[in-house]
Amino acid sequence: MEQLIGGLEILAQWQNFLIIPLGLAIGIVVGAIPGLTSDLGIILCIPLTYGMDPTMAILMLLAIYCGGTYGGSITAILINTPGTSANAATLFDGYPMTCRGQAFKALQMALFASTIGGLISAFSLLFLAPQIARITLLFGPAEYFALSVFGLSVIAGVSNKSIFKGLMGACIGLFIATVGIDNISGTARFTFGQNKLMAGIDLIIALIGLFAISEILMKSKYNPKTDHKVVRADSITKDKITKEEYRRCRKPIGIGSLIGVIIGATPGTGGGLAAFIAYNQVKQSSKHPETFGQGEIEGVAVSEAANNGACGSTMIPMLTLGVPGDGATAILMGAFMLHGMVPGPSLFTEHGNIVYAIMLGLIVVNVFMYILGSGFTRFYAHITRIPYEMLAPIVLTFCIAGAYSTNNRIYDIYVILLFGIVAYFLRRMDFQLVPILLGIVLGPLAEKNFRRAMVISEGSMDIFFTRPISCAFLLIAIGSVLVFAWKNYRARKKTERI
Repeated sequence: MEQLIGGLEILAQWQNFLIIPLGLAIGIVVGAIPGLTSDLGIILCIPLTYGMDPTMAILMLLAIYCGGTYGGSITAILINTPGTSANAATLFDGYPMTCRGQAFKALQMALFASTIGGLISAFSLLFLAPQIARITLLFGPAEYFALSVFGLSVIAGVSNKSIFKGLMGACIGLFIATVGIDNISGTARFTFGQNKLMAGIDLIIALIGLFAISEILMKSKYNPKTDHKVVRADSITKDKITKEEYRRCRKPIGIGSLIGVIIGATPGTGGGLAAFIAYNQVKQSSKHPETFGQGEIEGVAVSEAANNGACGSTMIPMLTLGVPGDGATAILMGAFMLHGMVPGPSLFTEHGNIVYAIMLGLIVVNVFMYILGSGFTRFYAHITRIPYEMLAPIVLTFCIAGAYSTNNRIYDIYVILLFGIVAYFLRRMDFQLVPILLGIVLGPLAEKNFRRAMVISEGSMDIFFTRPISCAFLLIAIGSVLVFAWKNYRARKKTERI
């Protein structure tokens, strides 16, 4: 209690309430531009914090982190291109809502769900950090593999009519994930003599190519004379979220936030995986699963609650154990050390007041995010008024700039163009791109931990079924696939009777 009160006194300094909105503004802008992730925003702003007070410095970087995670939903909803990998699941229903003229409503729900998920995550960090950290200590290679299999079971729910095409897409994604140096043996795989592929294909590069470039190519038949639609300014903000829609979204936001907290606290996972798993669970438990993927506001709510729900909880293993939860918290861990604080068990005893100020500050960050987002949501929605013949080259320019800035090399621009062309033909053949993305995201996690588990068990598969957490994840994954198959069978029989 003394540390909590001391943290409140440190947080109450007026400088902190000025630096948080600045960090949020930077994070939202960086997150909204495809290729410029919140990780990059934090890295670029660390030098600016050298002369700051430790609390102020960390709060600014945390604001960039949270703002970047929310900001990625803006482009996911408006132009079908997630600003960050954490917002990939928002594509399912966010962009279809924009196509139906409900961009403002989708943006409103993304902000609301992001704030609620962020607040739940912040309170979990403040009050449940030690308990959650003890649970994550139980995770070994077998548990991580089972978790990744559970994540891959989402493919069944996002494959629409053809589970076969969904599995083929997942295999393509898993193949892409194997490109580069093998982490276990150090062998170069599928580089085709290209040294630039030794490090593998960056996830954000794949995202830009798969979604942004392919979307531009899909609209290559656009005719400004016949397809141009003028959207009235007053009609954009007229379609607001109703009380009924808020009521319907309470359960998805709750489920998304809870899954986000649990997955986020597990090192090496992150908000992207949390969003996919939460989306799949809400879709399967819904009374109207057929509306998901067609512009269902509950889909936007659950995915944004989950990825922002992971923001605060990714700091739990970092602060309590000294193990970063994802890439952003690994960078934040470096920032802590730069300011004389070493994350781990001794952090709370040596710098308790500052740590509590930071954890309380995360609550303030999410409140400010809602205030700032509410003021600019109307501005974002007006992007849909830009004629497509002007919007397409702007989006393409940002994509190329974002791809180049990821690793500062021209080669990545060729890669996104190649991905875009391949994705275009796959979409023309009615393939879904999300299974490919899931394969790319979860492939490294599944492969690395499967091989580690095999080494530990000396080649025995029993390790996945004798460990309770691993077995539970595998059973849930099998159950999810069976439930999806049963619902599909019933829907098909119902259609045949009609």
